[in-house]
This record gives sequence, C-alpha cells and structure tokens, in this order.
Amino acid sequence: MTRDRVRELLLGRALDPLKIETRHSLALVAFLAWVGLGADGLSSSAYGPEEAFKALGVHTHFGLYLALATAITVFIISLGYNQIIELFPTGGGGYRVATSLIGPYAGLTAGAALIVDYVLTIAISIASGVDALFSLVPVGLQPYKLSVEVVVTVILIYMNLRGTKESIKFLLPIFMGFVITHFLIIVYGIAFHAEGLPELVPDTLRETQRLASDTSWIFVAALFLKAYSLGGGTYTGIEAVSNNVQSLVEPRVHTGKLTMLYMAASLAFTAGGIILLYLLWHVHPQAGQTLNAVVFRDVLASTAAPDSVSTIVLSATLAFEAGLLLVAANTGLLGGPSVLANMAVDSWVPHKFRYLSTRLVTENGIMLMGAFALAILLWSRGQVDLLVVLYSINVFLTFSLSLAGLCIYWVRHRRDDRRWWYRLILSGIGFLLTIGILCVTVIAKFYEGGWITVMITSVVIAICILIRNHYRATKDKIRAVDQVFSNQPHGDAKTHPEPDQALPTAAFIVGSSRGGGLHAWLWVQRMFPEHFKNFVFINARTVDAHAYGGNESIDMMRADATVSLEYFVDFCHSHGLAATSYLGFGTDAVDEVSRICERVVEDFPNAIFFTSKLITERENLFSRMLHNQATTALQRRLHLNGMQMVILPMKI
Repeated sequence: MTRDRVRELLLGRALDPLKIETRHSLALVAFLAWVGLGADGLSSSAYGPEEAFKALGVHTHFGLYLALATAITVFIISLGYNQIIELFPTGGGGYRVATSLIGPYAGLTAGAALIVDYVLTIAISIASGVDALFSLVPVGLQPYKLSVEVVVTVILIYMNLRGTKESIKFLLPIFMGFVITHFLIIVYGIAFHAEGLPELVPDTLRETQRLASDTSWIFVAALFLKAYSLGGGTYTGIEAVSNNVQSLVEPRVHTGKLTMLYMAASLAFTAGGIILLYLLWHVHPQAGQTLNAVVFRDVLASTAAPDSVSTIVLSATLAFEAGLLLVAANTGLLGGPSVLANMAVDSWVPHKFRYLSTRLVTENGIMLMGAFALAILLWSRGQVDLLVVLYSINVFLTFSLSLAGLCIYWVRHRRDDRRWWYRLILSGIGFLLTIGILCVTVIAKFYEGGWITVMITSVVIAICILIRNHYRATKDKIRAVDQVFSNQPHGDAKTHPEPDQALPTAAFIVGSSRGGGLHAWLWVQRMFPEHFKNFVFINARTVDAHAYGGNESIDMMRADATVSLEYFVDFCHSHGLAATSYLGFGTDAVDEVSRICERVVEDFPNAIFFTSKLITERENLFSRMLHNQATTALQRRLHLNGMQMVILPMKI
C-alpha cells in the first residue's frame, strides 16, 4: 500500500482547492461557526466566573456587580470585534489589526500573544474538561487523569487533520447539550429565588455602603476591580471569529457579525447567570468540587425530581460542560494555525506554516499547536489554576492592541465615516476595560505564574524577529541575483520554430524569481551548446492559506504565474528557439511539479529537467528549518520515477 493511499485512508480523500464547490463545502455558516469558534468563549464560563467570585472572599454581595459587569463587558468587546470583522474580512484578527493599524512590531506582539494563547486554550480546555469528567468517578482514578488528557489531545489533532467541518460536526451534539442543560438550570435557579430578586439590588447597595463605611471606597473599588480582572478568563475566545473570518460562508462580514452575536449573547447569559446563581444560592467552595458543580447540585436538589434523576441530570450537565471544554480546545486547533499562516505571509514564522494539506487545513500549524499543548500539559501536570494564570494575560494583551488599533483608525478616518465618533467611543471604552484588566492581572498574578507567560511570549517574539531577518537577508540576495540577470538582452529573432516532441528537450522548473530560471537556461546553453532543441518551462504554484483566503487571491496568483512563464517563453522565442510552458496549482509543490513533469515526459520523451538551488556559504540547522528543501525532495521523486533531473547551484 502506497504512502498516499495510507494517508487517504486516515485523513480522507484529497480536495481540489481550485473548485468553487470545495470552498463552499468547507465554509462555515454562522451556526456551525458559533459551535466551532464560539465554544472557546462559552466554555470559559466553566472557570472564569468561579475565579472572579472566589476573589470576592466573604464579600459575595459584589456578585451582582460582577454579573452585570461581565455581561456588559462581553458585549463591549464583541462590538469592537465586529468592527474588526468589517475592516478585515479576510481574517487575521488581532494580528492583522495591530500590524495594519499600529505597526509591524505591534502586530508581532499580538501574533506572538495569540500563538501562546491558543496553545494554552488547548491545554487549559482539555485539563479543565478532564477535571470535570473525573469529578464523576472515584478518587482512586485521579492518577490516570494526565494520561487521558494526552489521549484526548491526540484525538483532537487527528480530527482536525481530517478537516475543520468534520471536527465541528462531530462536536456539535456536545455543544448543544451544554447550551440546553445550562440554560435550563440557570433559568430555573434564578426563578426559584424570584421572590427575593426585588430586594437584591437594595440589599447589595446597603452591603456596599456598610463595607465602604467600615473600610473606604478605595478598598471597595480595589476589591471589585481585582475580582473583575481575575475573572478575565471569562472573555477569552471572543477574538476567535475575527481570526477565522476566511473560513465563513459568503457574505463573510454578515456571517461573522451573526456569529459574534450568537457568541456574545450566549456567553453574557451563561457567565452572568452563573455568577447570579452563586449569589442567590449562597455558594461556598467545597474541596474537590467546582463552584459550578456545587451550585448545580443545589439547584437540582431543590426540584421535585427523585435523587437518582437529579444525579443523572447533574452528571449529564457536568459531562456536557467537560465536552464543551474539549470543543473549546478544538478552537485552539482552528485559530492557532490561522494566526501562524497570517504571520508566515509576513515572514515572522517559517513559510511552511502557510501550506495547506490535501484536506485544505494548515497541517503544519495543527501539528505545532498540538505538540506544544501536549508539552504544556505534561509540564503543568494539568493544573488548571496555573494554566488559568498563564492563559488570561495574553488574551488581554491582544484585546488591548486590537482595540487601540481601532481607536487610531477612527481618528485617522474621521472624515470618511459620519459615525466615527460613536465607533471611537466604543473602541475607547473597550480599550480602557481590557488594558485595565491586563494590568491588574499581571500585577496580581505575576509571581503566581504570570512571569512564565511574559517570558514565553518574549522568547516567541525574539525567535520571530530572527526568522524575519533571515528571510529579509535571503530576499535581498535573490533580488540582487535577479538584478544581474535582468540585464540579459532579448534576441531580435522575428520567428521561432514549433516544438518537436521527438527532439532533445530541456525542461526548467522555475519559480517567481526570473534570475533562477535564466541562470539555469544560460548554464544549459553554455554546457550543451546547440544540443537541446525544445525548451519547456514549468511552474507549480502552492495554494496556501493566504491564497485560499478568497477567489480573488487565487486569480491574482494565476495571473502572476502566467506572466512569469510568458516571460521565459518570449525570451526563448526572441532567440529563435522553440519553447512552451506548463502551469499547475496544488497544496504541495513537490507533488504538483511531479505530476506536471510526468505530463512533460509524455509529450517530450527526451526531456531532461533542470532547476536552480540557492547555495549559501554557511548553512545550519536554523536555515534548513526555514527553507523547505523542495528541490532535493523533487529530484529524488523524479529519479525514483525514472526521470532525469539536474540541480544547478546558484550561490548567494
């Protein structure tokens, strides 16, 4: 059985990226996008409200303020990200916003923060979900928890390698189970205390006044701000839609806004409702139990249902909560590779993260995010308390940069939109909220693990700068080579012969650089004068994540490749030589070039293939990682298939 056949059995049949129906079959409608991308935000209700409520200590009456502030904050941030969807309908989210509206290094900071954040999304969601599941089993099984987390991570990686839509459809029942069970419990739990609701506001105000009299208003404000900020994990995941707008069905902006509305409404209701339940049911932490488990048990115990039924419903509710956390982990495997692909376009990370697999997912990104999530889980032993601290900081760093970029944009474009002042105020309020939460979280949790997030993000930024500097230096050298060969004069021949398939043929595999193609052509003419009678030029363009962002991107790539090939053919014609070209598109350059070469050999049996390869004076592991070594892999593939290929070194 061949390698390709094994891959097809495991991951599914290859998809054609150039077919419009393929794009339509992969694009997500608002409902599926809410499931696949909104789960990250909704699942944070499993731990975000709890962290905020526990920070209040004995002053639980502040829970009313927290519930209201949480719901309002969700909508403020969501409305800000609606603007991002409008301005950046091809995706990229916080990274693209910060890059375009503030500057490349602000974009780098946002992108690095998002990468770390999505790795932690996977890790914390899986750890928290497995914790919820293990709360339903005997304590003696706790030592196996980490092993289960590893297995779940591997399964999610495999599902995403098969394709985005497949993973979402598989997880859809879990998502809906969470929504239904939590909605019913929250509504019943609040309705059960309906008689006390009219007094809730006056009682809260009296308790607040009493606390201020006993201490000070500064203490009251500090207590609330600390609890509000430490509950910042509640808002994580809101940016997922703007990061992945390119995966939505057309019209993308409308679909993105509708998805954001679903997300904001469900998160505001669930998180605010859970905090209100904590307050109304006077919940206190219990060993080995989450606050959600405690309050849900109390609510279900108050019903007329038998104890056995209440236990079953509680188990189902917590199981759905655990399942939703796994759906949220899946969001990290959707959003993280998308950010990597956008950063690869700007050369901050290796270009290989732009490439799509045969299933049209960013395979390299999925593998990287999954591998680092596994490493984080093993290092932290799946401790949710530690992961929450690591997680929250970068979320609000990205929020702050994105909303600051929006503020700058509306000030610059105040003459272009009559409602600019409204948008500026909304973005400004969101920025103040998020930067405030970021500062409080860093200060309060710096020595409890926050420093680790700061250090990891700084290391990622430093590595990205090194990578971009390398790519810039390489591009400068290639540009210099192109400049040298650009002076090659065209001939003055008015006619040219048609290719004769029986005659010796030199087939050149060329890219976007004219210098490399002309270097190979001149070398062949010099070493084999008058031998080759036909000249064939082959170009295979990679349909990567950037090109697949829209039909217009693929059309531009096709036009650019056609112009490049026409240049080489016209150059040969100007010298009175027979020439033709072949163009192909695919997700893997080596596979596509191999297929084209087979077509060339069918048409020109006496063809020998030539291509140039960049050679540097010093080559190390770092440079080899940044370049895909496609030339060597292609030569081996052609040799195995009985075709001759010569690699010509081009020193830079």
